[in-house]
Parts: sequence; structure tokens; C-alpha cells
Amino acid sequence: MTADAAPLQIGPHTVWPPVVLAPMAGITNAPFRTLCREFSGGKGLFVSEMITTRALVERDAKTMRLVHFDASEKPRSIQLYGVDPATVGRAVRMIAEEDLADHVDLNFGCPVPKVTRKGGGSALPYKRNLLRSILREAVGSAGPLPVTVKMRKGIDDDHLTYLDAGRIAVEEGVSAIALHGRTAAQHYGGTADWEAIARLKEAVTEIPVLGNGDIWCAEDAVRMMRTTGADGVVVGRGCLGRPWLFGDLVNAFEGRGGSARPTLGEVAKVMRRHAQLLGEWLEDEERGVIDFRKHVAWYTKGFSVGSQLRLDLAMASSLAELDGLLAGADPGQQWPAGAEGPRGRTAGAKRVVLPDGWLDDPYDCAAVGAEAELDTSGG
Repeated sequence: MTADAAPLQIGPHTVWPPVVLAPMAGITNAPFRTLCREFSGGKGLFVSEMITTRALVERDAKTMRLVHFDASEKPRSIQLYGVDPATVGRAVRMIAEEDLADHVDLNFGCPVPKVTRKGGGSALPYKRNLLRSILREAVGSAGPLPVTVKMRKGIDDDHLTYLDAGRIAVEEGVSAIALHGRTAAQHYGGTADWEAIARLKEAVTEIPVLGNGDIWCAEDAVRMMRTTGADGVVVGRGCLGRPWLFGDLVNAFEGRGGSARPTLGEVAKVMRRHAQLLGEWLEDEERGVIDFRKHVAWYTKGFSVGSQLRLDLAMASSLAELDGLLAGADPGQQWPAGAEGPRGRTAGAKRVVLPDGWLDDPYDCAAVGAEAELDTSGG
């Protein structure tokens, strides 16, 4: 254990190292969580894809598949996204009463325009009383399950909400808060503001505060905790095509150091297993390989594999085809310097689209329509 880190306490759950896999739509499904857990030796906390509360209470078939956990996943963590306090309450009560999970995380970080224009996602905490109502319903319905929150700094630099939201979360009995150090206006561009994470940690002393944003390697995670005083880190885009990052994180926090630098052949084995797990989970090999296509560019970033092979890999539709293509790559090729750094979405600053009059009164408990509940990536 490093001198400046301690186990993370989420309600009754002790998490070591203090590392959480961020929910990412279409990414952090059961197969990807399995890979990350295998590399970490089962250490850390791995959260499901974001689940919309309305789809859960309506028992949508796709949603019910997403809330399925492998028997080895402990604790089981579900992230919910909702805009209506009553529906959020029903969803959390369903999770608790039907033993669907051991921990519930609530997302208030999505910056996608089609969500914020309806008052959802990272726009919602601006309405302080609505945020309070949602948190009160969630915590009140959770029984023994801890409820945590993930959020952004605010809408933009002129409308920051994270300090007020943090205080409201404490008052309503939330067990921990994770802050992505960007505003909605920043989307995923620029540099994450780790100083904001430090300010939230100074303001909120009663519960753990976790930092999120620009953690691309284990050294970044350790540095974030040292510079901000955060109690843990949330890793999102940094693990895309790099599930072994969670092994690096365990090594870093347990004082062993060193980072995985797999050869292209070793990466190919992980890619193949990832595709196979997806097929088994979807009960359809072709669908699994097709779903895997989005991961190809992340896994092969920096390696000299050629544009045609990358294209062919991203068009594969069977494990046999994937095997044949991967066999054409040089298995001995060493980990390249170009493999490091940002992956995933990097869209920069843009105007946040909000409902008419949304910024007029931060305490107006405006209702947000069901159309704000879309399957998006969190944030």
C-alpha cells in the first residue's frame, strides 16, 4: 500500500485499491468488467453500464440483460440515470428488494446535447431542489445499499454546481461523490481540472470524494490522489483498449510499480478473448464480434499494423475471421511509445443546449420530461 492511500469505504464495502471503473455505455458491460477484474486480481470496484431508471422499472429486456452480474462480481455496482424523483425511487427500491446489486451510483454527468436540452445529465444539478429530491428518493429507497453520485463541475465556468451539489449529497445521505473535473461545456476536451477535485475534497469531509478525468496510466492515478487529497479515482477512457491498466493500478497502489507493456501478440490474445466473451454474453458469436469492432482502434493504437488490417479487423464478423486477421500481425512487435495517451472521445468545448429559461432560477424545482432519459455514456 502506498503511504498516501487507504482503502475506499463505500457504505459497508471496503474497496482496495481505491479505484473505480467508470460506467461507459456500450463499453462496461459484463465481458469488459470481467477482463478488467481478471487483470486486477479481483481488486477494485467495477460499475455497470449506465441504466435508465424508466427502462429498469419497465423491465425492458435489453436493460434486464445489462443488470446481470457474474457470480464473481463483488460488490455488484449499478449506475442509474434518472430525472424523475419518483421513478428513481422505484428503480432503487427494485434493485434493493430484488437483490439486483450491492451498490447504486447515480449519474449527473452526461454532457450530450440531446440530454441537456431536456434538463437532464450535467444540466440537472443546477436545479438544486430537483437534485435534492432525486437524492432523497434514492437514499430513502435503497435500504442497506449505499448510494453514490457522479457529477461534473457544472454547466460551464459561469454556472458551477459541484460545491452545492456536494453539500446537498452529504445532507441527503449519499455515501460518496465522484467529480469529473470538467464542465458540460468542455465535453471531453481540454484538460481536467484537478484543482476542483481538491476544492470539493476540502469542502466535503464527511464522505469519500473521488476524482475523475485524464487518468491515462497508473502514475496519473497516484498523482491525482497526491495533489488533490481525493480518497479514490474513477477511470474511464484511460482503460479503453487497456483493461490491463487495472493490474498496473493495483501494482502502483501496493508499491510494486511497473506497467504492463504487452507485445502485439499479447494484445491480440486479449482482443480475441474480449470478442469471445461478448459473443458468449450475447449468446451470438457474430453479434459479439460485431460489438467488439468498436474496440479495435483502441487496442491497436500506436502499433504498426497497417490501415488495411485495422479496417479488416473492424469489419470482422466471426471469431475465425478475427483469428485469421490477428495471425497476420507481427506478434513480437514491442509496445510502442505511440500507444500511450488519450483515447476515446476528445470533442472540445461547445455551447451547452438547455431548456428555455433553465438558468433563470437555480432553485426552481422544474420537472424534467421522460425524453431526457436517453441511453448515453454518462460523463
